[in-house]
Amino acid sequence: MAVEPKNIAYRIYLIAFLIFLMALAVTVKLTNIQWVEGDYYRKLAKERTIKDFVLPANKGNIYSADGSLLATSIPKYIIRFDAMAPKQSDFDKTIDSLSYSLSKLLGKPSSHYQSMFLRARHSKNRYLLVADDLSYTQYQAIKKMPLFNKGAYKGGIIVEQKTVREHPIGKIAERTIGYERIDPTGELLRVGIEGAYGKYLNGKDGRVLKQKIAKGQWKPISDQNEVDPQDGFDVISTIDVYIQDIAHHALLEALINNDAEHGCVVVMETNTGHIKAISNLGRDDESGNYYETINYAVAESHEPGSTFKLVDMIALLDDNKVDTSKVYDSHGGEIKYYGKSVRDSHEGGYGKISLGKGFAVSSNTILVQAVYENYKNNPKQFTDRIDNLGLNTRLHLPFRGEGIPYVQHPSDKTWNGLSLPWMAFGYGISITPLQTLTLYNAVANNGVMVKPMFVSEIKEWDKTIKKYDTQIINPKICSDNTLKKLKVLLQNVVKYGTGKKMYSKDFSMAGKTGTAQANYGTNGGQDKHYISSFVGYFPAEKPKYSCIVVVHKPKVINNDYYGASVAGPVFKRIAQKIFTDAPSTNEVKNLDKKIPKQETKYYQYYTKAQQVNNTVPNLKGMPGMDAVALLGNLGIKVKVKGVGKVKTQSIQPGEPLRKNTTIILELS
Repeated sequence: MAVEPKNIAYRIYLIAFLIFLMALAVTVKLTNIQWVEGDYYRKLAKERTIKDFVLPANKGNIYSADGSLLATSIPKYIIRFDAMAPKQSDFDKTIDSLSYSLSKLLGKPSSHYQSMFLRARHSKNRYLLVADDLSYTQYQAIKKMPLFNKGAYKGGIIVEQKTVREHPIGKIAERTIGYERIDPTGELLRVGIEGAYGKYLNGKDGRVLKQKIAKGQWKPISDQNEVDPQDGFDVISTIDVYIQDIAHHALLEALINNDAEHGCVVVMETNTGHIKAISNLGRDDESGNYYETINYAVAESHEPGSTFKLVDMIALLDDNKVDTSKVYDSHGGEIKYYGKSVRDSHEGGYGKISLGKGFAVSSNTILVQAVYENYKNNPKQFTDRIDNLGLNTRLHLPFRGEGIPYVQHPSDKTWNGLSLPWMAFGYGISITPLQTLTLYNAVANNGVMVKPMFVSEIKEWDKTIKKYDTQIINPKICSDNTLKKLKVLLQNVVKYGTGKKMYSKDFSMAGKTGTAQANYGTNGGQDKHYISSFVGYFPAEKPKYSCIVVVHKPKVINNDYYGASVAGPVFKRIAQKIFTDAPSTNEVKNLDKKIPKQETKYYQYYTKAQQVNNTVPNLKGMPGMDAVALLGNLGIKVKVKGVGKVKTQSIQPGEPLRKNTTIILELS
């Protein structure tokens, strides 16, 4: 029996030893956690319970030159529902009225919301989407609805907010105003003013530390942010909403009427280079509608065709090669160089005409002869002129994807005998519409070439942060004598040349038509299509605006696809609308100059009025209007017969004045 107490003692010792080992292990582990791995676990605990949240900065607005909003950030709200948060009694009591209220606000049937809430309650859905893309007014209305007015914990309402960039003027000039989007590859795409001036618009995000509390909620640790957000600045563009609207709809109408693929129009303020309107419309193959897809005016570099002939005239006149009166033979509308034909659009040519007339009617044969004869022995002189005009380099605009110009030079391996004559009528080179407009604007601006501008300043409320002044690319593109001749030539195009259909006696315009063949050498000529354009300025005598219109792939109707018929009407409509709708600012001169005849009439009237002394005055011989005015001031009613001066009066002079008396005046 003594053995049993002994065995029990052994077991007690063993258990005590095991407990000691366990206690020792726990102590070692606690020591390890506290001192060896303490930093790691403290960091892990902090990461799971304390989190750094981003406080997004408010993005700046984009304004037009006249103060209209072009782009602004608007808060949008998403409403979700925690179906398990409300008490069953509250849920049952308010589900009908909540569904009815949502139906009235959002337009869906009440039964839709009722069944949705019941299913969510049954399935214990704690994150049911109720509505999204709500305005602030709609959000405020939903917050006050039955059940939701109890808040997040008792009513189950969950509110999420996002910021959406809106364009108040819609799709007009969307590509130039710009946007930020995720493209199909996942890359953030920033275009237009939004992308180019993002560093000013976006501001700087702030940071705040929050601690996790019950039900997955987070609350700020302190009242102070770690970093306060800095709101973005506002960008003031050069766009004029009124002119933009005119340009957009004029281009859209032309694209529809001509069943064209795409096109662009740009209106520039002559002296400053400010872009007042820019529209780029391309047709969607599926719907057939036109949208702002690509900024063609900036990005699309192509052969300009006859609008390039202005360069010919600048070179020929400024280099003193020929004068506009020099006569050339159009040779029946066709001449050949190295076996290749240069043809006029007018069948049979123009006979023998002057260089100036050749420019007005856009004769290829006349212009090519003039250029080739004068530069064939030194083509570099001609290409140097192109380079000096800046047409061989980009404009270095702030936007991504600016088109790269291409100008052949005699030193290039691709240069051949056809290069110079083909270049003379706008082929074998490539420039963007905005480059072409910049050149024509320089002629309108007395030879000063200015860089196109889309933004005038950066502002923080009323404080100017940065101002963009007009940039001069070339202070003088040619001599004053050449400029004078160029202006006459461009006016003649509209008066009696290829643009004569555009002529109006009510307002003057100057410019050049252009019709280029594209893809004429591919697929046996089957892919050939036309690019119709018109570029110029208005008013012709004192230019305020320059404008270019380019239309790609217009449908050939009655063999008419020319720039004057397709692009010209767009230019004319823009000029006409600006002229007729703009308020007159004519100054009335010599306003204070006294006219003797008027002074005499006034003196007679004033003298007669002074003589009135409670009696009827003698009105005979007075102009009818003066007599009416005089009697009206005396409180006497007047009836007038005839026109001219007072012949007789029904109440004789000297009779006492009686109020509300009627006097009849007979005028001669």
